[in-house]
Amino acid sequence: MICPFCRHDDSRVVDSRPVVDGTEIRRRRECPKCGQRFSTQEVALLNIIKRSGATEPFSREKVLVGVRKACQGRPVDEDDLVLLAQRVEETLRSTGQAEIEAQEVGLAILAPLRELDEVAYLRYASVYRNFASLEDFEGEIALLRALPSNAHQVTPERSAVKPVMSTSNQKTGK
Repeated sequence: MICPFCRHDDSRVVDSRPVVDGTEIRRRRECPKCGQRFSTQEVALLNIIKRSGATEPFSREKVLVGVRKACQGRPVDEDDLVLLAQRVEETLRSTGQAEIEAQEVGLAILAPLRELDEVAYLRYASVYRNFASLEDFEGEIALLRALPSNAHQVTPERSAVKPVMSTSNQKTGK
């Protein structure tokens, strides 16, 4: 790192601290030539490769915009959406890749959105997976019923929600 005071091309790290949800590191540095101390902030870049081939930095805000549309009119808190966007970023960063296809971002959104609100999940999935017919919706709803998420657990706010058995399970008594 170049010293901003004397332009010497080396410095020594004195202290490091994580900031902003652990996605950035603040380093306190000292120049061995002039002895001045200065701070730097380092960010691990995460670029998204769009369908067109262009790349752009990952943006939690873009995730929030898309998920907000799916959650419009649903009983979902803004804090829950912020946590969802954070989970998505953590999932993508955990791959260890510096560049990720836009398709992977959409896939990373689906699971936490389903846990948050199944109606919002269905709305998002219908756009993301480009549903073209009623059968596409019916197929996704059948999957939701067959593979219940944690959202089906009865809590005081969900006491009126009961899991629905599919017709094939009713016939066999399972």
